[in-house]
Amino acid sequence: MFNKMKKLALGLALPALLLAGTASAEIGSHTLKFAAANNKGHPQVTGMEKFAEIVKEKSGGKIEVKLFPGGVLGGDVQTVSALQGGVVEMLVLNAGILASNVKAFGAVDLPFLFNSGEEADKVMDGPFGDSLLQKLPDTGLIGLAYWELGFRNLTNNRHAITKLEHIKGLKIRTLQSPIPIELFNGLGANAVPLPYTELYTALETGTVDGQENPAANIINAKFYEVQKYMTLSRHQYNPQIVLISKKFWDGLNDEEKAVLQSAATEARDFQRQVSREADSKAIDEIKATGMQVDELSPEETQKLRDAVKPLIDKFSTEIGTETVSLLFKELDAVRK
Repeated sequence: MFNKMKKLALGLALPALLLAGTASAEIGSHTLKFAAANNKGHPQVTGMEKFAEIVKEKSGGKIEVKLFPGGVLGGDVQTVSALQGGVVEMLVLNAGILASNVKAFGAVDLPFLFNSGEEADKVMDGPFGDSLLQKLPDTGLIGLAYWELGFRNLTNNRHAITKLEHIKGLKIRTLQSPIPIELFNGLGANAVPLPYTELYTALETGTVDGQENPAANIINAKFYEVQKYMTLSRHQYNPQIVLISKKFWDGLNDEEKAVLQSAATEARDFQRQVSREADSKAIDEIKATGMQVDELSPEETQKLRDAVKPLIDKFSTEIGTETVSLLFKELDAVRK
């Protein structure tokens, strides 16, 4: 009787053990290179570190994510090409930079779009953000999640900017994306598109007079060493996008894909919180460095908004009226 029961127990346990073995075997050994332009200590890189931790945990240590911050694998545009070729597996960058790959992504670069980060979250995590992600696979890219860079502010080395006309004639470094270039040219500046990795040197040598980035970037990249004036213009909000090479992605099984997708989403919530906390602290840190920090009056902010309206009309056609309509429909919905 005892032997019969033992055989029965063994018969029941064996399929369960085989099943457990099969499940763990679903995840193979992989090493991913994950690139970014910002340096260690920036909220972008803190998010990457969190992502790597989660992937290691969820994969039982089988999937290793190696981080390459600080632009060591190249500028954003160059690294996007490396992803498409399968040379680099992952990248996080400003979503608007992808406008050169998919025009619809230009919508996130439209100025004075969001009133808060939380408002941006709802739009980017909803139907509008999903509609952009669906356009990426045809370009050799897969989007996993939207993280945050934050609201951009203007700095320069020539004079304080408290009025629209103070921007005129300044050489301002912009993202390598059509809307930021047009935005600053339209405000009377001379826009100079440059990779982020070249920006500090350009400011130091006077190749450009100023730049525009979130406060956390100004601290992280030490722009305060080569800039005297900052204006809290909050003229543009940058959602970041976590990308993975489609060539690499297509070689993964469903369980491996699920690990990376869930890790990107989980790290997203952590990264956004870190980003917002860092932004509020960074303003005080910038003031402590001796930089002069000014705010635009509501009247001057409205002048900037009015000055960029023609740009929004112009680019709506290029971006795609369907995309822009969906964006503003989602904005209206989250504001109700």
